[in-house]
Amino acid sequence: MRVVIAEDSVLFREGLAGLLARFGFDVVAAVGDAGALVAAVGETAPDLVVTDVRMPPGFTDEGLRAAVALRAAHPGLAVVALSQYVQHSYAGELLGSGAGRAIGYLLKDRVADVAEFAGMLRRVAEGGTVVDPEVVRQLMLRGRDPLARLSAREREVLALLAEGHSNAAIARTIGLTEAGVVKHIGSLLAKLGLPVNDDTNRRVLAVLTYLRSQQ
Repeated sequence: MRVVIAEDSVLFREGLAGLLARFGFDVVAAVGDAGALVAAVGETAPDLVVTDVRMPPGFTDEGLRAAVALRAAHPGLAVVALSQYVQHSYAGELLGSGAGRAIGYLLKDRVADVAEFAGMLRRVAEGGTVVDPEVVRQLMLRGRDPLARLSAREREVLALLAEGHSNAAIARTIGLTEAGVVKHIGSLLAKLGLPVNDDTNRRVLAVLTYLRSQQ
């Protein structure tokens, strides 16, 4: 499995490269800034990118923005954001890209087992989604119940969405037309204040919001 690492700390970057090599990953590039990350992906066509969030020159969200751009340019590319921080800007967009598949957001300080970490990277590379619960908590809960504005029917529709049901299946389950289901989904997405991308991305973010509210 071909991997590109983007991390501005030389020691952490080299340590991560050595760790991944030990678990059988082929580290084809290890770079220190977002520009070099984009260039490395174009040159090496990796299966997986592992990137820090805050990198030169501004140390704000350069890595995250690069990851979002890479997912748009290379839809099949698996990406894991590995950071000390939960960066609210662009994080939801990254997690919602590609219908929420082949994506991860992990916190460095909460990685307790290197073998488990390697397994998480493989899971993402195979199309799975791995998000640290703390990331979900910070993104989806902003000091109040994110579902508080929803009607009882909208909560019911969202719960069925979280179970993986299609619009048609939801309509059959609760006795609505598909047009009625679409209307309820549009309303709950608006009430949750989710960014307007495409409907698939917003549905994934809505499901993440619901799942976190149930913990």
